[in-house]
Amino acid sequence: MTTARLGRILWSVVRVVIVIGICFTILQPLFLKFSVSFMDEKDLYDASVKYVPKHFTLNNYALSLSGLSYWTTLLRTAALSATVSFVQLVACLLTAYGFARFRFPFRKILFACVIFTMVVPPQVIMLPLFMKYRFFDIFGIIKAVTGNTVNLIDTYWPFFIQAATTMGIRNGLYIYMLRQFFKGMPKELEEAAYVDGCGRLRTFVQIMVPSCVPMMVTVFLFGFVWQWTDSFYTSLYLSRTQVLSTALSSLAVNVYSQYEGFGGTMNFISPGFVSMINNTGTVLTVIPLIILYVFCQKSFVEGIERSGIVG
Repeated sequence: MTTARLGRILWSVVRVVIVIGICFTILQPLFLKFSVSFMDEKDLYDASVKYVPKHFTLNNYALSLSGLSYWTTLLRTAALSATVSFVQLVACLLTAYGFARFRFPFRKILFACVIFTMVVPPQVIMLPLFMKYRFFDIFGIIKAVTGNTVNLIDTYWPFFIQAATTMGIRNGLYIYMLRQFFKGMPKELEEAAYVDGCGRLRTFVQIMVPSCVPMMVTVFLFGFVWQWTDSFYTSLYLSRTQVLSTALSSLAVNVYSQYEGFGGTMNFISPGFVSMINNTGTVLTVIPLIILYVFCQKSFVEGIERSGIVG
């Protein structure tokens, strides 16, 4: 066996080990949650039980479905995530196309500000965000006309406004991805459309957008998943309306109080009970996202490949 062939074999082995290690790191926590969701509480204190429960039960799912008001909360979360993702997709498309194709003053500085939003934690501006939507006004016009500001807390309007103004979750990343995609498209397509009499908006809608579908699917999926799992903005803006990410934080307490300690058999909320219910609630939250990726994985991978982020 030659040295070159031996080197290729060793490198293949190293790559396989790395891939297996990465897959294990990603999947092991999810598999553990899935396993715990089928366990009875006594299995959690049994050192011989690791992944396969001795006392298999579906009671955790029945309790979690009831404690989450799952189907109502699921529909509410899906509607909010889909609407917000669509609005920010449209807004980020227009913004990214402007950065990629138009020349205007301070373009590079403004794009640097877009990139800067990716590294600033939203917790830094938590108080200003809350105050802005608690006493919402537009240049003082609303207060001048009605005599008071508008309270948008406990409504979906803060999410829609942030999405429409490209200030939502990770919108800087979406703008960057779409800009890289538009920059990679040949300008001859637009020039041919201009020659045929198309204006800029018609060229964008009929030429650029259809070519951008894989990237649009990727951005939409990113936006949908991050909105679905977000607990920062939802807990900041929604104090009474529950979505899945915020309902998880009080799931164990809701289940305990709903069934009054299971007929008096529990005098307190045990750590094992909290672990089982929280793991089951997490599995119920993640399952719709897994189903979504199963159907959209082809467009998602293609969009990432053509985004300019890798390769």
